[in-house]
Amino acid sequence: MTKQDRAVRTRLALIRSAAEQFEARGYVRASLAEISAGAGVSSGALHFHFVNKAAVAEAVEDAAALALRRIGRRGRGGDGCALQRLVDVTHQVARLLCADVVVRAGLRLNAEAVDGRVRDLRREWRECVHELLAEAERRGELAAGVPPHRTSAVVLAATTGIEVLAREDQGWLARPSLTDLWQLLLPCVAAPHLAGALDPAGTGPEDVDFEADPGAEPDREETGTAGLALR
Repeated sequence: MTKQDRAVRTRLALIRSAAEQFEARGYVRASLAEISAGAGVSSGALHFHFVNKAAVAEAVEDAAALALRRIGRRGRGGDGCALQRLVDVTHQVARLLCADVVVRAGLRLNAEAVDGRVRDLRREWRECVHELLAEAERRGELAAGVPPHRTSAVVLAATTGIEVLAREDQGWLARPSLTDLWQLLLPCVAAPHLAGALDPAGTGPEDVDFEADPGAEPDREETGTAGLALR
């Protein structure tokens, strides 16, 4: 293994360890000593990659934002029924939150507004919902009298609630929870000709790998202000 490969692996291990500490203990209580120990490296190795705890937290948020953004872009850039793609992307985000501690920790750090940094990991999720519902309206997929902006507010509120509840009980992110949500919403918002054609349980594969890549190079134009999540 080359020196560069070892450096990359050490950085990944530190970000993963930091995410575990931030999720379990929060930013303030998490310590650099615990983060380095969890990664199996020395404090010196940690400081080679990160100047302080704030820099570690920023790396966790960057990795989370990248993983979450990919899902939003795939949903908005897909083909077929826009309403079904909206249902599918909520299930994909839920699976990602269940699977990846980096994403969960990134959202917690963002909610805590660590060190006063101005960042909105959830902006792109809001834009994703707005755009898919606007597309659904253009395609005639919404029921008569259903305004996209009001529907968007309901979807955002519901998915935010699920994400917050899941911080204490990940059962809220299970497929049945989101399926129940969409079973209630779809009959109210979908055009009659789509009755029976939409699947509230989602149509995407269960094994799509959307996990965060802590080693990916962040898009600085976007990671400072945007990401994707259920808020």
